[in-house]
Amino acid sequence: MDRMPASIFNDVIGPVMRGPSSSHVAGAARIAAVVRQSVGGAPMRAVVDFDVNGSLAASHDGHGTDMGFVCGMLGKEITEPDVDRYARLAEEAGVEIEFRILDYGAEHPNNYRIEVWGRGGEHHLWEGVSVGGGMIEMRRYDGFDISLCGDFYEVLVKFPHGGAAAMKSSRAVADSAPDFAQALEGGGGSLLSLKYSKAPEPEALRVAAAEHGALDFVLIAPMLPTLSRANCAVPFSTAGEMLAYNAGRGLAMWELAAEYEAARGGTAKEDVLEKMRGLVSIMEGALKEGLAGTEYADRILGPQAYLIEAACKEGALIPCDILNNVIKSVTAIMETKSAMGVVVAAPTAGSCGCLPGTLLGAGFALGKSREEITRAMLAAGLVGIFIAEGATFAAEVGGCQVECGAGSGMAAAGLVQLMGGSAERCADAASMALQNITGLACDPVANRVEVPCLGKNVMGGSNAVASANMALAGYDKVIPLDETIAAMYDVGLKLPLELRCTFGGLGKSPTALRLLEKMKNR
Repeated sequence: MDRMPASIFNDVIGPVMRGPSSSHVAGAARIAAVVRQSVGGAPMRAVVDFDVNGSLAASHDGHGTDMGFVCGMLGKEITEPDVDRYARLAEEAGVEIEFRILDYGAEHPNNYRIEVWGRGGEHHLWEGVSVGGGMIEMRRYDGFDISLCGDFYEVLVKFPHGGAAAMKSSRAVADSAPDFAQALEGGGGSLLSLKYSKAPEPEALRVAAAEHGALDFVLIAPMLPTLSRANCAVPFSTAGEMLAYNAGRGLAMWELAAEYEAARGGTAKEDVLEKMRGLVSIMEGALKEGLAGTEYADRILGPQAYLIEAACKEGALIPCDILNNVIKSVTAIMETKSAMGVVVAAPTAGSCGCLPGTLLGAGFALGKSREEITRAMLAAGLVGIFIAEGATFAAEVGGCQVECGAGSGMAAAGLVQLMGGSAERCADAASMALQNITGLACDPVANRVEVPCLGKNVMGGSNAVASANMALAGYDKVIPLDETIAAMYDVGLKLPLELRCTFGGLGKSPTALRLLEKMKNR
């Protein structure tokens, strides 16, 4: 099966969540949700292995991996208000979860190797990765190579050798009309993998599986907002293809984004707009919560967003009203995130302040309507599609340039849309913004996504404002957006491991080490 095209609502804007990191919290929760379903929703015990050379070994506690995984195993949504009580909740539910650090040669820095036992005697071995922005891919199941991303209804049936191929050819499978069907052979027998864009009738499949000598039958429900399907096609997947598609059409960037996502999700363009309106409303709620002031014990920085307005009233700041409003708004959303408030990962939780704070802060200061801001967010989301297709949103793979940097490029395009600029100018602004952040390291202090993350989100917003104005004025971007994305990704892959969201840079400074010990002893 070919990889599905990226979706604005799957890969770029979202998930809606609490916690410091989408890769760690949302990704872990989704991986655990798959594992939970494989034992019928009744887990008893799980052992989770992180590779010693990956990013999770050093950061799984401070970045919220443990919290996300436990909540997923308990069937608890990560938007619920008590998710930070995960250890107590697991104890109360009688679910035992052990995290281990081992050297097992994982290929991805966000790799999970999981052994799970169910209360009904089920036992499974899983391996998966959190690929960035809350997206996941389960890659191994009981010794079989698979690809499960949460965008289909999945049926996995184990057989003795030859059984999977026999059932794949059966009338029952044909009648169930799977979008994709695959029979795999392995050392422990065979596996039938069925993918459905609509919920199948499980009992008929269970009966057929039993008739073919099935050893095990697992049904996994999807968890992503936009489901996939066979023959899923989109009008373009790169900026260059978008501009060629738009030649002679003269569509605005937001209209192109709506066309893309409607094609990707098999829905109407108005449905795309309505879904984005809902996300913008949540972003605005996070902004208001941060501006009102937040309190949370387990964090480095206290509330600071109010300081910008106070200093403005005193005449203490350099006059730049739009930029100061962006700084205040980015800070407020980051503070909501750090206080375990509800935010939208856009494109990630670690960069959740940059894009929303910039578009909301600038938009409200300019007197723009919520509908105009929604359209700007769609334009930004389309730039995110090009980044998702050409690079990654995982700092563990490409450094902070693919999180706060990506958010900055997306925000620059959104600002151009907000000012009525063309799709070409949107792409130019995104390219210039991304060119300015190439090589940005990810070096969180004390295993908290606060310092220097706040400053990098603010920098991303400032860079977006400058890049948008440069594009609107007609500056030459020189390097097309697709080439800039490719260059950014190339640089990210070449960054040393210590500068890709682990324990390097500012995280190694003496003050950071003291803070780490202080946070551990709270």
